[in-house]
Amino acid sequence: MSWGAELWDQFENLEKHTQWGIDILERYVKFVKERTEIELSYAKQLRNLSKKYQPKKNSKEEEEYKYTACRAFVSTLSEMNDYAGQHEVISENLTAQITADLARYVQELKQERKANFHEGRKAQQHIETCWKQLEASKRRFERDCKEADRAQQYFEKMDADINVTKADVEKARQQAQIRHQMAEDSKADYSSVLQKFNREQHDYYHTHIPSIFQKIQEMEERRIVRIGESMKTYAEVDRQVIPIIGKCLDGIVKAAEAIDQKTDSQLVIEAYKSGFEPPGDLEFEDYTQPMKRTVSDNSLSNSRGDGKPELKFGGKSKGKLWPFIKKNKLMSLLTSPRQPPPPPPASASPSAVPNGPQSPKQQKEPLSHRFNEFMASKPKIHCLRSLRRGGATPEDFSNLPPEQRRKKLQQKVDELNKDMQKEMDQRDAITKMKDVYLKNPQMGDPASLDHKLTEVSQNIEKLRLEAQKFEAWLAEVEGRLPARRQSGLYDGGQHPPAINNCAQDRESPDGSYTEEQSQESGVKVLATDFDDEFDDEEPLPAIGTCKALYTFEGQNEGTISVAEGETLYVIEEDKGDGWTRIRRSEDEEGYVPTSYVEVHLDKKAKGAKTYI
Repeated sequence: MSWGAELWDQFENLEKHTQWGIDILERYVKFVKERTEIELSYAKQLRNLSKKYQPKKNSKEEEEYKYTACRAFVSTLSEMNDYAGQHEVISENLTAQITADLARYVQELKQERKANFHEGRKAQQHIETCWKQLEASKRRFERDCKEADRAQQYFEKMDADINVTKADVEKARQQAQIRHQMAEDSKADYSSVLQKFNREQHDYYHTHIPSIFQKIQEMEERRIVRIGESMKTYAEVDRQVIPIIGKCLDGIVKAAEAIDQKTDSQLVIEAYKSGFEPPGDLEFEDYTQPMKRTVSDNSLSNSRGDGKPELKFGGKSKGKLWPFIKKNKLMSLLTSPRQPPPPPPASASPSAVPNGPQSPKQQKEPLSHRFNEFMASKPKIHCLRSLRRGGATPEDFSNLPPEQRRKKLQQKVDELNKDMQKEMDQRDAITKMKDVYLKNPQMGDPASLDHKLTEVSQNIEKLRLEAQKFEAWLAEVEGRLPARRQSGLYDGGQHPPAINNCAQDRESPDGSYTEEQSQESGVKVLATDFDDEFDDEEPLPAIGTCKALYTFEGQNEGTISVAEGETLYVIEEDKGDGWTRIRRSEDEEGYVPTSYVEVHLDKKAKGAKTYI
């Protein structure tokens, strides 16, 4: 089967067919190229999708990905990123092994086809030239034969005519001989040209054209084989990444199988456990005995059953009963005197009142009534959760529940220790470099490292002090809170230190242990407990100043002693009960009778007209 033998007369059709074959090859190259672009676009979109859903660093979202289901999702995103990488590999291999290779081959194929058909056209033009020569020789031979025949007839006519001279007859005879000779020469030339044309035509159809068409056939067959091999390569490129894609999918399945609902439930407990105990049962309040009211667990007063204050919100249950009370406001409400202030001394001299004015003894309102009054007012901080949502977080995390505070402190200690270890490693490296400089001065100046070494040492010391501070807070939390969780409410002979301090034998001026003192004990216990959660409470702002007109000896709970002529800060105006709240320093404040001081308010001060 040869195109030269079978298609010797189909030169134009073969030219069209081979051009169509090259077009098909170019179309396939274009197809593969577009596939590579799709693979790249798909890989890019997969990477963007994976990146879009990756947890952001140093954010709350990153903390949520500690759960097994979220970690599995992160693993899925990572595997999808690798999956996208395999599609990029497909694109690269298709470009290198098919697109670029076939593009070069198409150019070579076009050049080879052009050369073959140029050679065929050249042979075709040659045979056409030979044919034209044969036709010209044939026409000349035919023309000469006709001229010779006419000359012979004219000679015979002249020879038969008796009226024609002998000279005219001789001339006609010579002319006829010349024409016959020309006809013979044309015959010989025609015969020679015909033989030559036959030889050329035989070579053209049996040698040149078959050879050219055979080259074209081989070229076309190579093109067909090449496109087949490219299709195999196309499939093989995909098959090569199937094992890796399978591993990516296996990784997703493995991550899904690692999801543990029990572990996630335990993580929820660790994340939100406060460490508080649930509140105890409420006691019955007998309103038939107003003078001897039994106080329930959610009351701020204490009973006087056996002379020992019975703490009903000891342990961590107080965190459940009092999570919404701000320390400054609570203490000011519970410790502010509820009795009329003493009148100013009759004499301006402080010696006129040796022991200072005493508050008159009268029955005070029960603390439960004060608590109701307090709850009716608008608190500044509604709950511990509001501290987490906004505002400045205390450095010791005292705004958090015990368990969460312990975790935050432990995390901070670990971070500080890690930073300190980095600084120590840097110090060791600088020290070694300095030793090298000392041994080899040509390498550098040892003194140039002193500043850096000093700076690193200062950083280490700063981090060490910071770590000690947080370790102290951590030790305090770990040493105190577990015991409270185990003991629950303090009862029997076990009392916290705050109760031992407040339950000392303190008597009123008339020598009796009053309910007021019992209430003050409960207030101190409450204040101690709330110090654990609101240590960083900001003090109330000063709204003015005052000057003491008389000396006042503050002997009752919530009052403060002042000397005549002393200047202090006013932090709360007289609300009509005859008492003014003042401050001597950040840690020393209390109430004095309004008539004992001369108040100068700053009208522009924030809170000048705000009552707590």
